[in-house]
Amino acid sequence: MNDISLYLRTGRDGARISAPPAENRTIMRYDRQIILPEIGEAGQERIGKAKVLIVGVGGLGSPISLYLAGAGVGTIGLADDDTVGISNLQRQILYTEHDEGKPKAVCAAERLSQLNSESVFRPHPVRLTQENAEEMIRPYDIVVDGCDNFATRYLIDDVCKKQGKPYVYGAICGFEGQVSVFHYGEAKRSYRDLYPDEEEMRRMPSPFKGVMGVTPAIVGSAEANEALKIICGFGEVLAGKLWCIDLRTLETNKFSL
Repeated sequence: MNDISLYLRTGRDGARISAPPAENRTIMRYDRQIILPEIGEAGQERIGKAKVLIVGVGGLGSPISLYLAGAGVGTIGLADDDTVGISNLQRQILYTEHDEGKPKAVCAAERLSQLNSESVFRPHPVRLTQENAEEMIRPYDIVVDGCDNFATRYLIDDVCKKQGKPYVYGAICGFEGQVSVFHYGEAKRSYRDLYPDEEEMRRMPSPFKGVMGVTPAIVGSAEANEALKIICGFGEVLAGKLWCIDLRTLETNKFSL
C-alpha cells in the first residue's frame, strides 16, 4: 500500500485512521481532492503528468492558471505577448501593481511558481501565430483558451484539430460568458462549427470591452474544471455543448452544437 492509500484509508465510520507522513507534503497539498471518488490517487497522478497550454494569461487566463496550478497540473504553458497594465488589475488577479509594464507570461510563471513549486511553468511571451502555433502547441496535451480575439481562436481550433488535441474554449463580455470543449469525445465539434464564417467574424467591429471582474473568474474557473475533467475522465465534458451564463440573473443555458 502506497503513502496515498495509507493516508486515505478510512474506517467504517468514514473517519481517517492514518495521518499523512509529516514529510509527504504532496499528499497533504492535494488531499482535499484526492479523497474525491472522481479524482482519487490515480486521477491525481494523471493531473501531475498532464501538460496544459493556456493561450492568453489575462482575465480568463488568471483563474484558469491559478486553479490548474493549485490542482497540481505538472506542466503549464503560459502564452501571452502583452505586458501588465494598471487597467488589468481589476480582473487579472495573477498580477499586482509591482508587475506593471512587465511581460504577463513571465510574471504569471513567477507567481504560479510561488503557489506550487512542484509544477513546471513555461512562459511563452509571444503572440500565437501561423508561424509558431504548431510548434508551441505540440508538447501539450490540452489547450485552454484565455484569449480575446477571433483570429487566435480560429488558429487554435485548426491546430488542435490537426494535432488531435482537446481545445477548451471560453469567452466573456460584460456580465456574460460561454464555455465549450472542441475536438474531444465522439462529437468532436469545433470552434468553426460554432462560428463557421471566419471572414464575417473578422469583419465584425471590435466587441464591447467592458467586463465585470467576476465574469472571467467564473468562466475561467469553469474552463479549468473542464480541463481537469478531461485529464481525470470524470463528469460530463462540454464536448458538443455550449454552456452560457448571465451573471446579472445567474441564468445558465446549455446548447447542443
